[in-house]
Amino acid sequence: MASNDPKNGGGFFASLASSITNFGSAMSKSVNGLMGYEGLEVINPEGSTDDAEEEAGRGRWKQEERDGYWKMMQKYIGSDVTSMVTLPVIIFEPMTMLQKMAELMEYSYLLDMADKTEDPYMRMVYASSWAISVYYAYQRTWKPFNPILGETYEMTNHNGINFIAEQVCHHPPMSAGHAENEHFAYDCTSKLKTKFLGNSIDVYPVGRTRVTLKRDGVVLDLVPPLTKVHNLIFGRTWVDSPGEMVMTNLTTGDKVVLYFQPCGWFGSGRYEVDGYVYNSAEEPKMLMTGKWNESLSYQPCDAEGEPLPGTELKEVWKVAEAPKNDKYQYTHFADKINSFDTAPKNLLSSDSRLRPDRYALEMGDMSKSGFEKSSLEDRQRAEKKSREEKGQKFAPKWFDETEEVTPTPWGDLEVYQFNGKYSVHRATAENSEDTTDVKLTQFNPWQFQDLSA
Repeated sequence: MASNDPKNGGGFFASLASSITNFGSAMSKSVNGLMGYEGLEVINPEGSTDDAEEEAGRGRWKQEERDGYWKMMQKYIGSDVTSMVTLPVIIFEPMTMLQKMAELMEYSYLLDMADKTEDPYMRMVYASSWAISVYYAYQRTWKPFNPILGETYEMTNHNGINFIAEQVCHHPPMSAGHAENEHFAYDCTSKLKTKFLGNSIDVYPVGRTRVTLKRDGVVLDLVPPLTKVHNLIFGRTWVDSPGEMVMTNLTTGDKVVLYFQPCGWFGSGRYEVDGYVYNSAEEPKMLMTGKWNESLSYQPCDAEGEPLPGTELKEVWKVAEAPKNDKYQYTHFADKINSFDTAPKNLLSSDSRLRPDRYALEMGDMSKSGFEKSSLEDRQRAEKKSREEKGQKFAPKWFDETEEVTPTPWGDLEVYQFNGKYSVHRATAENSEDTTDVKLTQFNPWQFQDLSA
């Protein structure tokens, strides 16, 4: 973690920007010649220069599975494999990407505080800390299930929030989400893009995240860094997100730029985040430092980025206590996301909780999970063929595609907008006398698709 004494090392924060630009590649030891695989790099961020051979044999794969998977995946090196490869459930966690989106709400109280404060720079401290907080969950090395087209996820009973996400496109995979309470509204359109590099994969967050703080109508825009997943096939899988996160107040021009340090050998720099809150004139006003898997702190600074005399670092966010020895490294909140405790009354039958493959994996039945996953994918292809034969186009239920196409650092994005129908539906459902047991509802992401002739 960055030092708790900003003066340590003499002008550390003043030289932060220049030092960050000199990102070094993490030192690695090749496994060439050790196992007969050429061109692979195995890095153990907590390891030494002598354990590459041992590390290459570690991970969740059996030897025969690893060899077979490597042979199958070689042809995809350099490609975007977001939706073109059928992956085995051995690498999955019992959660979908829609539920993963909802994990941003774990520390939503930070957005409440951003809305309540009258200090424009503390507003950015709170809001950017909220954006950082989800990275503790993102360090998990298991892959979420890709949602079926039309699949949804709903969450209530958390900090007064109503959350809805929907899979709005299959190729390329795109999701849209909306959350709201009395203090803020959250809107996101997400289109993941990947680049498979052999034993690792780069994940580019092609998306647009906007938060509206209700008291003053302030709109915040978030651009996160890419994520790198290392040791997919050989060695212990681990995740890093080197680069910068930028949150901009579109109303005032203030912004936060936080630098995620790249992980070096022996874990040097891993998890560390440092940066500043700037005013609209790009003058630093607050320095921020910490680790994205532990905590973040802030301190007022001068125009050179140095801490103001008489001030001290104050902690703004700390990761909540997590269960010990959880197989999937879930937090208590992640467990609630999968449970029906956070589900609304009369849950939609398209909800991720009801997916038979996800549920089977949660119950530990990998064979059934694999079978159900294949069945859902086959039905999705059949539904697509049916639509094409009838000349129909899929239309999401809760989000509308706009004419806006917004640029991102990794490509253009078609923007989807929450249409408000869900709010009406939910109000009606809550007043309904229907007592259907949602746990017994058959999963049906096609319930809103009009496939009639």
